[in-house]
Amino acid sequence: MANITAAQVKELREITGAGMMDCKKALTATDGDMDKAVDFLREKGLAGAQKKAGRIAAEGIVDTKLSDDAKRGVVVEVNAETDFVAKNEKFRSYVADVTAQALVTPAADIDAFLAEKWSLDPTLTVAEKLSSMISIIGENMHIRRFTVLNEENGFIQSYIHAGGKIGVILDVETDVVNDEIKDMAKNVCMQIAALKPTYTSDAEISADFIEKEKEILKAQIMNDPKESSKPEKVINGMIEGRIKKELKDICLMDQVYVKAEDGKQSVKAYVDSVAKANNAKITVKTFVRFETGEGLEKKNEDFAEEVAKQMAGK
Repeated sequence: MANITAAQVKELREITGAGMMDCKKALTATDGDMDKAVDFLREKGLAGAQKKAGRIAAEGIVDTKLSDDAKRGVVVEVNAETDFVAKNEKFRSYVADVTAQALVTPAADIDAFLAEKWSLDPTLTVAEKLSSMISIIGENMHIRRFTVLNEENGFIQSYIHAGGKIGVILDVETDVVNDEIKDMAKNVCMQIAALKPTYTSDAEISADFIEKEKEILKAQIMNDPKESSKPEKVINGMIEGRIKKELKDICLMDQVYVKAEDGKQSVKAYVDSVAKANNAKITVKTFVRFETGEGLEKKNEDFAEEVAKQMAGK
């Protein structure tokens, strides 16, 4: 077996634009033959993929999938550079395949997932299939993240909003599973998509978080001449009131249920009413909400400028 040098890897990378590890793998598989290594990468669809790696990929879609018995569910985000590609059927079909694999993967994180064999073609890894799709579609892409939920004593519910802009999976523990309870879970998923809670309930919030928020609120009050002159007891009461209001905003079960007829019923009260009507014990245990591109830098594109550049040959 040929001894592959760093210089060879660098040369192959410059020729093909493929990733460093992919270049090393190609040279190893071809005993250091540069021409064969180039062909190897082209056959795998890897040549040229890395040339697009510097482009910002903050568009894309979120997808969800449940097992046949709804005991397991997954939510996945796959990014592309433009909304146009995110609506492309080839891209969406690929994302569906990624989601199907993520539903059954033993991987605990995205790196392990990318390293495993692509289920539809075991000659490739998930990462190699991604590189192939980058070459085919012509945009930088990322399998950004995935989360799996399991529930043996109930079910997982899912919801997709705006064609993949937002995806939610919800873990519901219940001793009764019927259409009414499934509809309740779907409504709660829609609540999560719309109001973006941070926690399921206040039981998940640490004392440190509460103390930090109190410090911030107190600083805000003390910086306001009209408020800071009030008695300490009044200021402490103001802080407690604002904390309670904040928790009602960020805790799912404390939020006002968006479909409440009286405009006051909490999500917890809604879930409890459905449980009572069906003689069931229901616990909303946790949820995962992905929104496409959240936290990522997005390109501010000028379409007319882009067209002008292309016409000028730039």
